[in-house]
Amino acid sequence: TVGDIPLADALMAPTRIYVKNLLQLAREVDVRALSHITGGGLPENIPRVLPDGMIAAIDTDSWKLPPVFQWLKDAGGVATEEMYRTFNCGVGMVVCVPANQRELALDTLNALGEKVWQIGVIEAADDTASSASVRYAPGLLSV
Repeated sequence: TVGDIPLADALMAPTRIYVKNLLQLAREVDVRALSHITGGGLPENIPRVLPDGMIAAIDTDSWKLPPVFQWLKDAGGVATEEMYRTFNCGVGMVVCVPANQRELALDTLNALGEKVWQIGVIEAADDTASSASVRYAPGLLSV
């Protein structure tokens, strides 16, 4: 078992469908980008929605790795970076909104029954000529 469920059930859990709640969010908030975290995980999916010269600074302390992913990491000896590249690690969708609409977005999605949190910020890359990317910054949001 992983957590409170049998391993087979955890591995076969269906993909969440977010479309109805995201359409509602888009009616209330200025959604700038959406990134469904599927194959390719965080580092391959988020950069697809960012302009060149911008990066997503992801606070890896902002969520806890779900038990099934912790089991895969431990049992398989999978490096953390490879986990983020291969699996969603508990982050199914990333929604980018202006900073001044963050609370409205969080409140709206919570009211719709989604489990939401701020995962990071979008910022200028150190080298403006570089392509969009992801930077992992544990504790980024707690300072």
